[in-house]
Amino acid sequence: MDKVFSKVFMWLFIGLALTFGIAYTVSNNETMVYNLFSDGKYLFVWIAELVVVFVLSFRIRKMSSMTSTILFLLYSGLTGLTLSSIFIVYTITSIVWVFAVAAGLFLIFGLIGYFTKLDLTKISTFLLMGLIGILLVCLVNMFIGSETIDIALAVISIIVFLGFIAYDIQIIKRNLYGIENENSMAIYGAFQLYLDFINIFLDLLRLFGKSRD
Repeated sequence: MDKVFSKVFMWLFIGLALTFGIAYTVSNNETMVYNLFSDGKYLFVWIAELVVVFVLSFRIRKMSSMTSTILFLLYSGLTGLTLSSIFIVYTITSIVWVFAVAAGLFLIFGLIGYFTKLDLTKISTFLLMGLIGILLVCLVNMFIGSETIDIALAVISIIVFLGFIAYDIQIIKRNLYGIENENSMAIYGAFQLYLDFINIFLDLLRLFGKSRD
């Protein structure tokens, strides 16, 4: 299992490095920024992200390790394109600071998930319900545009995804994903933790990020 964990965190690091490397590179190239955010291309990239998420989530058990690896790297790259906007909106100092805080929280709740003797599968239903609730309220708030609701959603989202970190770490430790292939297991574990980290990072950035303006 330690071997699987080492692969999980290796792929998690690669995924995050690819995402933020692409995001930073794109944000510093005016032509790339213009091309990405013009003519609906950003929407196309965002939709492609969703497609890859659903494919990885529901089809990975039937994929070869090569296919799952390619899709994970593709998703990390697409996310880098969509996250390029944060380097335009926020100062680099605040992005680095928020990333460090997110990494610290990830470490704390990852250790909780690894060492706790509590069965965290019992809270998975509540976490899923919380996530669905967040998505529904987000859709409603798109029309309302309430800053108060937006802040509350960010706080609740952080709590939910911190729970998911502990839960996913325990699931990986107990090998409960039901994936026999070790490499696919590592990719899927990295993918789940990647989603947890990115969501926490973005929510913290919404709360504490310092705008360039």
